[in-house]
Amino acid sequence: MTNTLGRADFDLITAWIAPGDRVLDLGCGDGTLLKHLIETRGVHGWGVEIDDATVLAAIRNGINVIQGNLEKGLDEFADQAFDHVVLSRTLQTVRHTEGILREMLRVGREAVVSFPNFAYWKNLRSVLEGRMPVSEDLPYQWYDSPNVRFFTLLDFEDLCARMGLVIRERHVLDEEGNPVEDEVNFLGSLAVYRLTLNR
Repeated sequence: MTNTLGRADFDLITAWIAPGDRVLDLGCGDGTLLKHLIETRGVHGWGVEIDDATVLAAIRNGINVIQGNLEKGLDEFADQAFDHVVLSRTLQTVRHTEGILREMLRVGREAVVSFPNFAYWKNLRSVLEGRMPVSEDLPYQWYDSPNVRFFTLLDFEDLCARMGLVIRERHVLDEEGNPVEDEVNFLGSLAVYRLTLNR
């Protein structure tokens, strides 16, 4: 897979966005994804970020960014205000998982979520060796990790089914960003999903 933005999930997300779409990026960081979408797709984009320094970096990147805590919901946004609401590599840091997924699909027509797969074989091997995994997709030590949830593709898909969310598309990638087609819950390091409500 061509990795133009330094993150394979960003390339997949970009491919799902149509020119001129309205995009909300939750946990937008320095605005790298939104800047790319604005430049290549002409999207109307907003970001939400909590960290002071990262908000300033996003502003320097020319991104419309709101400083806010995702745990408090998305009350500042109207129903269906966006075509896509993106939450990339952030779901595992959120305490109220169901709440944020519901809010994403209240303010957006489609939710795009990427997250590290805890059932990836290297992660399982680390646990079997008595250590918490540290990898490119789980880059923190246990004592300084922002992650509060450790879940697998199957766990996430069970949650989607329970919540009545439709998985429109799923891509699973290995650590190098290559697509994984077989035994995805064991061989996949990162998962990227497109979700809609079951209307």
